[in-house]
Amino acid sequence: MAKKTPEINSSSTADIAFLLLCYFLMTTTMGQDSGLQRRLPPMPDENAKVEDQKVNRRNIIVVKINSQDRLMAANEPMDVTLLKDKVKEFLTNVNNDPNMSEKTMKDIEGFGQWPVSKGVISLQNDRGTSYQAYIAVQNELVKAINELRDDFALSQFGKKYSQLDEDKQKIAREAVPQNISEAEPKDTKK
Repeated sequence: MAKKTPEINSSSTADIAFLLLCYFLMTTTMGQDSGLQRRLPPMPDENAKVEDQKVNRRNIIVVKINSQDRLMAANEPMDVTLLKDKVKEFLTNVNNDPNMSEKTMKDIEGFGQWPVSKGVISLQNDRGTSYQAYIAVQNELVKAINELRDDFALSQFGKKYSQLDEDKQKIAREAVPQNISEAEPKDTKK
């Protein structure tokens, strides 16, 4: 008669595997997605005519990031920490400098006449630019716009932009528009 080989009781093996799976799912942290939170403009109507919009060279501040993450704004090399102040100075143009953005009087619904900057921030980067440098520059540009909106809201309504109701926030957005134009990344190594 053949001798029986002993078997391992595998009924508890599945239970142990399940408990280990649960343990690792509960204790493991998932990586945070990083990116930009942006609200894109609505899609244009397919039937609408496309008009060429000419922008005066004076109204454009060019911000470039190269593949070594070096920053140039208005043809001046600078550190990313100085970018916000440079953009604010360009957009406000307090002294009416002919090399900075011009302003035009705009009738804002629910508010009245206000001098609005025609300034456009043109962001250009190299294909080799690091994601961290790109995000840092984007953050400084948006921070500059947000501070200008806060300044407007405080001077006109006595509150910061984030504390205003939706109608007053709309007025602040029209008084301080966020005009950031991003060019397609270029490969400068060619």
